Amino acid sequence: MKIYFKILLSLFLISCIKNKEVTNLQNTIPNFKVKIDTLNLFDKKRNRIIPVAFYSPKTAKKIENQKVVILSHGYSENRLGANKSYSFLTKKLASKGYFVISIQQELPTDDLMPKTGIPQVVRRPFWERGVENILFTLGEIKKIKPDLDYKHLVLIGHSNGGDISVLFAHKYPNLVDKIISLDNRRMELPRTKQPRIYSLRSSDQPADEGVLPTLEEEKNFEIKIIKLPNTIHNDMNDRGNKKQKKEINKYVMDFLND
Repeated sequence: MKIYFKILLSLFLISCIKNKEVTNLQNTIPNFKVKIDTLNLFDKKRNRIIPVAFYSPKTAKKIENQKVVILSHGYSENRLGANKSYSFLTKKLASKGYFVISIQQELPTDDLMPKTGIPQVVRRPFWERGVENILFTLGEIKKIKPDLDYKHLVLIGHSNGGDISVLFAHKYPNLVDKIISLDNRRMELPRTKQPRIYSLRSSDQPADEGVLPTLEEEKNFEIKIIKLPNTIHNDMNDRGNKKQKKEINKYVMDFLND
């Protein structure tokens, strides 16, 4: 009986030590302060200004293999500053060591996106323009920040910005490691294992037919689709409440660490 008790005690102590080690390890994960910068890039070929906001960790030490996230905002009817309306997410990512680029996809001088017609047809030129914005921005940032890890590029997009990000993955799959769609509704998600595909879905706005994979496709291509039962489409940015933002941040970070 004494021997049995000693064995149980030893197992308990080992478990406590391991749990303490895990806790200490979790406490060492960096949580940086965040630096925010802005810049107007200029694409001479298209004669187009591309405003971007940068969110990066404040640290005197170089972060090895620092990964890049490019975020595309939802449709804002050409209002400037839309790329800054996801600060709950961009700041969270930067605080965890990511270099985040949030692109202003629309300009006041752009035509408004059509509200009638087949979305996949009438909105395609707008998505194509967004893809070109991402591609140009990526090229320019590589010149400015050549030491970043571009082999594991992450694209995140909400709504129309999600459609843009998804189209980019269709056209340039070798440039992207992971795609996170925040409720894109029109552009079908790639059925592929690479890049990795994730999507958070709202509680109120369904995707068009064929946009989301079937359950079998989800399994075959390891695509992750998560329904947010308490978050509507328009609350997947800074308008959301603390609980909604916390939930989105958790899922995004889980996806990136997967």
